Amino acid sequence: MADSNDSRSAPLGMYDQGGKRRMTGIEIAALAASLLWLILSGGYVFALGPAIPGGLGFVLAVMVVFLPVAIIWVAAMTARASRVMREESTRLQTAIEAIRKSYLTQAQTGRNDPSASTLARKLDEIAAAQRKIETTLAMLGSTRAAQAALVQAQAPAAAAEPAPADDQPALSLGTPAEALEPPLAHADFIRALNFPDTAEDLEGFAALRRALKDRPAAQLIQASQDVLTLLSQDGIYMDDLRPDLARPEVWRDFAKGTRGRAVAALGGVRDRASLALSSGRMKQDAIFRDAAHHFLRLYDRAFVRFAETATDTEIAELSNTRTARAFMLLGRVAGAFD
Repeated sequence: MADSNDSRSAPLGMYDQGGKRRMTGIEIAALAASLLWLILSGGYVFALGPAIPGGLGFVLAVMVVFLPVAIIWVAAMTARASRVMREESTRLQTAIEAIRKSYLTQAQTGRNDPSASTLARKLDEIAAAQRKIETTLAMLGSTRAAQAALVQAQAPAAAAEPAPADDQPALSLGTPAEALEPPLAHADFIRALNFPDTAEDLEGFAALRRALKDRPAAQLIQASQDVLTLLSQDGIYMDDLRPDLARPEVWRDFAKGTRGRAVAALGGVRDRASLALSSGRMKQDAIFRDAAHHFLRLYDRAFVRFAETATDTEIAELSNTRTARAFMLLGRVAGAFD
């Protein structure tokens, strides 16, 4: 039993076809170095031994002959352990990739395979063991911060929002009170669509409150928060995506009404796992599908208004927000850039 357990715990390359342990190159080199040192140093010390008085000869023999041999074998064991760890790490990475590909294949085909939940659970366990705790907390914190930001910002904005048009008196010449509000600054609009990063992001909260006073912007912010929350249920976070950002000229063509392959660069999200999970949920979840299409329509209209007066720099900043990344992901899944 002990032999079988050892053979399972060590790499297969260290055993022959009969299951017996064989010496590796490291151990052979250590053995050769030990024998060479014993022959050279042993012959010299024992030849010199009669000239050394008392027990000093024995101490010298131990220090000069056997101590270097012990150091050689400690180094050999360390090198062998390092090799074992590298092989085990490679084998673990191969297993992770195999499970991941199997899970993505099932998600893309949409089959109701009973083993899908088992594969997903194994994938989650392995990913949790490999991922650092700080990274996980950061991903979870980004969505929670965005949700908390929206709740905190909507409370004062709702209190300051004017009553419906039917209940409030019209101003002279029929001008509604909303028309007297200053237009939303582009910087506030961009900052609000990225949501506050943390609970201490006072600048982000202030921009979000100002944006929520603008009705079209408030509608887009709410729709964005809805899809971000739904995406987070599948473990998809905008902070994890690294899309290929399109040039401002392509965004301006989109604002002018260009669609299809001419603006395919806008779908810069390449993460296969996120695309596969979003596509599968778009087909199977009616609530997710309605929320995604509602968000895409609002973003389309809002960007058309934004592009009329925005500079190329402002368009580039907007395209790097969390809301814009959600648009790239869902737009590509919905076929808006095909």
